[in-house]
Amino acid sequence: MSAPPTAPTDFADRFENLEVDARTFGHREHLQAAHAMLCRYPFLVATARYAETVSAMAAREGDTEKFNVTITLAFMALLAECMEAEPHREFDELVEAHPELLSSNVLERFYSPERLWSPTARRVFVMPDAVPQLANPRAPLARPSR
Repeated sequence: MSAPPTAPTDFADRFENLEVDARTFGHREHLQAAHAMLCRYPFLVATARYAETVSAMAAREGDTEKFNVTITLAFMALLAECMEAEPHREFDELVEAHPELLSSNVLERFYSPERLWSPTARRVFVMPDAVPQLANPRAPLARPSR
């Protein structure tokens, strides 16, 4: 029998209090924490608090170069847009409806790797440069499931 899912507020509390193990905190856990924060706070507050916490986790592990402002803001925006399209979904349901969120390279439809991983992108948000792929930037991310 599997354990019951962690409530977004419990997960958000542990995340904000830095009570998660950064060594086992992968892409899915980052998304789950972002989802929990977006459930708890308005977008701008959630994004700021999430960014501060992820940055603190990286610093605690001695890896301050790991934090990337552009990746953080872009993923928060993609996740928030999917949540707006389907506002009553739990995290597992949301990623089931939008499995592309689980791909750590989903931002490549908007950014070249050189731009996304640049020192500037790590420090400040940079605009996407994959212009041909922006013809329909929300497909299929914000399309509600059937």
